[in-house]
Amino acid sequence: MQGVTSGAYPASGVGPREITEAPAVRAGRLVSVDFARGLVMVLMALDHVRDFTTSARFAPEDLNETSPAYFFSRWITHFCAPLFVLLAGMSAGFMRASRSPAELSLFLFTRGLWLIFIEQTVMAFGWSFIQPQGYALVLTTLSMIGFCMISMAAFIHLPRLPLLLLALAMIFGHNLLDGRLPMPEEGFPPLWYGLHEDIFTSVAGVPLVVVYPLLPWLAVMPLGYLLSDLYRAPAETRRNVLVGLGVAGVVLFLVLRGWNLYGDPVPWQTQSTFGMSLVAFLNVEKYPPSLLYLLMTLGPGLLLLAWSERLRGPLVEVINTFGRVPFAYYILHIYIAHALALVIAEWQGLGWQVAAGGWWTLPEGFGLPLPVVYLLWLAVVALLYPFCRWLAAVKARRKDWWLSYL
Repeated sequence: MQGVTSGAYPASGVGPREITEAPAVRAGRLVSVDFARGLVMVLMALDHVRDFTTSARFAPEDLNETSPAYFFSRWITHFCAPLFVLLAGMSAGFMRASRSPAELSLFLFTRGLWLIFIEQTVMAFGWSFIQPQGYALVLTTLSMIGFCMISMAAFIHLPRLPLLLLALAMIFGHNLLDGRLPMPEEGFPPLWYGLHEDIFTSVAGVPLVVVYPLLPWLAVMPLGYLLSDLYRAPAETRRNVLVGLGVAGVVLFLVLRGWNLYGDPVPWQTQSTFGMSLVAFLNVEKYPPSLLYLLMTLGPGLLLLAWSERLRGPLVEVINTFGRVPFAYYILHIYIAHALALVIAEWQGLGWQVAAGGWWTLPEGFGLPLPVVYLLWLAVVALLYPFCRWLAAVKARRKDWWLSYL
């Protein structure tokens, strides 16, 4: 997963006093943004290591099968995609200080195409070592971010207020489409349908799988782009605004979800235990992300940005390192997690071939209990750290144009 690199702190209009009050800046990067992105990457690895190594053959969101432990192992990773897309928009905003609008548009457009290409090639093999016959166009995380960046290439030319209103309209209004779009087999153009619903169909004879519908992801990145303006304000003002917006998002989520008023296609109901009732309450729709999903994740995400500005220490620096090289981290952690699945399958006597096709093809009897999955997750993150530290140092020393695409 990759967004725009954080870039230099916006120097235009920033005096010495504002620089000293700004979040800690190290090697020209905003440390709080790196920390938030790095934490996202670490949590994301839990989701994918769990996919490839767990013995559970059910979706953690399935209330008929799941337990609070499995659900919250999945739920904590729900924060990853929304916060990452928001941070990518913020990073694009930071880059305005060093690039003209035309240069920034070109960069966003080409970066978006690059991410889509990588997903259809490098990541397609990483997810499934045994490729099915024929070609299928699968649009998941990287493609979603790629299309968001392509749209941002146009959005950055809009005035601030119209862009804000457009983003808010998509985020707050897209759930009005729930259950109201005809299915592709009813004659509705499948590409348009895939903007708001995950689908499996074909276009011109090519299988198309849309895992991440683009609405309302297309609106999250512009919000981050607009939020970058806060980083020209004094630190106390910025933190107060971030905290205010974050608390407002959390409160609005609790009100709308608590009374099942609006914002998610599936209302929650009380379950047999408190733990499962809490699971039902927090079990909101990700594909596409409902309004409640975005409020539930972006609200705390903004609080994290405000809180993390003052964090220091060795562990913080480790997490920051992952946040500086998310693209390489994302690719490598998928390959390592998939390789672990092959090792586990061979060790359990099933043969490595049963795990080569992808985590969704794993058979009954495969896998490890959840506590062991957590240990493997930490091991994968630790294994990636030396390489990520080396690559982050290279990117800090050198300014070659192609490094911004890694």
